[in-house]
Amino acid sequence: MTLSVEPALVVQAPVGAGPEPFIESVVVLPGRGLMPLQITARHSERGAIELLHAPHYDPERRGFRPRIDPTFPGNASFGEGGAILIPFANRIRGERTPDGLEIATTVLDRHVLLPANWGGRRPGAQRYAMHGLFTGTAVHDIERGIDGGCAWLRGTVEAGNFEGWWISESEVTVEHRLDRAGYELRIAVANVGKERLPVGIGWHPYFQLEGDRRQARLRVPARSRCVVNDPDEVLPTGAIVPVMGTPYDFSARGGAPLGDLHLDDCFVDLVREDGTLTIELRDGGGRALRIVSETPQVRAVQVYAPPEQPFVVIEPQFNLADPYGDEWPHGLDTGMAALAPGERVEYRARLELL
Repeated sequence: MTLSVEPALVVQAPVGAGPEPFIESVVVLPGRGLMPLQITARHSERGAIELLHAPHYDPERRGFRPRIDPTFPGNASFGEGGAILIPFANRIRGERTPDGLEIATTVLDRHVLLPANWGGRRPGAQRYAMHGLFTGTAVHDIERGIDGGCAWLRGTVEAGNFEGWWISESEVTVEHRLDRAGYELRIAVANVGKERLPVGIGWHPYFQLEGDRRQARLRVPARSRCVVNDPDEVLPTGAIVPVMGTPYDFSARGGAPLGDLHLDDCFVDLVREDGTLTIELRDGGGRALRIVSETPQVRAVQVYAPPEQPFVVIEPQFNLADPYGDEWPHGLDTGMAALAPGERVEYRARLELL
């Protein structure tokens, strides 16, 4: 394991960004797929309020200081901040190779090898590919500017076949926009290759909690959740069950308290109002925010919230966990887009303060 400081860039809200509280700045990492590492709000009485859990952010040196696993450096990206998940979110499982470093699986009827970069912690637990292939990608082609009351930063990278791990060729654009109403993350993936391109996109923000975690209230407008084998491997069984009347029902207006519930669950059958998905989080310290997405391909919301930790991870994403697994009922749409050559797909998620 090595320790180094990776430089960050800052998107600053234009002067006179709006009534308080407002989102003042977003710190992004060009060496990690242009992911947001920290999002800071401003309040006249409380001052700066850091919204994301990012213990390895070094504000004095304006950089990221993680411990890096040399076998898959991108793993450090999804342990804090807000990693960008491409070309799939969540888990993909397969047959582990003899050296233990990869899994063999099938994607769009093609045999592929993927990094076995995650897995359960208990002895003998299954290893699998986790959170895509973009988390360690460097983005060098970066532009920035201000249009009216909106500050923006945009980067594009020719991701290709993700160093041989994936099918076809991808061009990825990540854009951060900060205006009076809040912060918006925009992601576009284009198929610039000659084969069909499978794509799932997700965002993995760790929202910091203040106050009593048990009093924090979460609203995820979902009718169902995917059952997993156990809380260690967190692999789907293929069963999808209703949440109504269970501790996992966070669908009511105003949400429900987290209490002592351990969450690492994929919520599906999402309910939209006028085509808009709205997720809300309020904690015991007075923070209140919502994530809004009008992207129709967002089919699932993974929530990770261990009771002993001061954060809730809320992940709006295209695909269910293990989207190509044979555990799912035949014909179920597990959320992966399949782009023909020349096609593109977009993802948008907006963070607003309440």
